[in-house]
Amino acid sequence: MIVVTGSVVARQDTFDEVRRLSLEHVHRSRGEPGCISHAVHIDCENALRLVFIEQWTDRAALLAHFAVPASRDFVRALQALAATAATIELYDATKLEKL
Repeated sequence: MIVVTGSVVARQDTFDEVRRLSLEHVHRSRGEPGCISHAVHIDCENALRLVFIEQWTDRAALLAHFAVPASRDFVRALQALAATAATIELYDATKLEKL
């Protein structure tokens, strides 16, 4: 499984648009092949920061997601609305049954 974390800090004047675009992206992404989960959250310590948590079945599914034109459009739109550069981290994860 591939786990993706990312975040973007909106400007005060662009937060509503960043939130709207982020929710659209999350809802669309959930329907893509290989998407296990895809969510966006507001950071409790910085109300202008949105945090993304995603799970994908494998690298091929994630690469297909990145290749979707709407995904590329989303990233470009965020860049124009963000206060700082967005972050993204990818992890190759194995689910542990019990500790």
